[in-house]
Amino acid sequence: MATEIETAISVQVILREDIEKVGLRGEVVDVAAGFARNYLLPRKLAEPASPGRVAELERLSASRSRHEAQSFEQAQELAQKLEGAELRFDVQAGETGTLFGSVTATDIADQVWETQRVRIDRRKLELADSIKRIGRFQVPVELFTDVTATLRVVVVPEGGELPPEEELEALDAAAAEADAAAEAEAEEARAAAAAEVEAAVADVEAEEAAEEQVPEDAFDRAVDAAVETPDEGASAPEPDRELASE
Repeated sequence: MATEIETAISVQVILREDIEKVGLRGEVVDVAAGFARNYLLPRKLAEPASPGRVAELERLSASRSRHEAQSFEQAQELAQKLEGAELRFDVQAGETGTLFGSVTATDIADQVWETQRVRIDRRKLELADSIKRIGRFQVPVELFTDVTATLRVVVVPEGGELPPEEELEALDAAAAEADAAAEAEAEEARAAAAAEVEAAVADVEAEEAAEEQVPEDAFDRAVDAAVETPDEGASAPEPDRELASE
């Protein structure tokens, strides 16, 4: 009962990280009380939305909004400025170029603000998925109606530089091959599991059909079994004496 009540009650929290299907970092969102207490807050993925913190975020948002494009002409100027800059992220990565984490839309928007003092709407970044490998990336962002800038993003292994382009391409090809192999293996496992379930269902259905099947002569057999047949050695009944005397 307590769990059902907690699910019905919502609380406001401020997200500290981008969380899929919940919101982006810095947003004030409504979530179930149990989800906040048992998951978001213990993992420091969010903080309570106290009036003071909410007011602070609103002041920060208002300050940054003055640095957004307010007209078509201003947007064009900002697009030219952003496209001339390079956004660099130094992140921990493995030998194959895979990141220990990812670069999100929020990370890119924050980097644009910190380095260029331009506010962009992170929801208008054309980034289908977070960046999870080192390399060079081009990320379009809509600044204003009919004005789009292409951001140049460079993700570099922490404490180093990007390898030559040929090596990057080889790493990307190896990663794509590994991903394809893993997907094929997962698909094969799913197919095997589905086949196993299908075979089990077929066995059950066959057993049920066998139990329900009734032989055509079942009724005749039942009648024959119910009728008692006389023993071969039993004597014939004696005739009625009165009828015999007549």
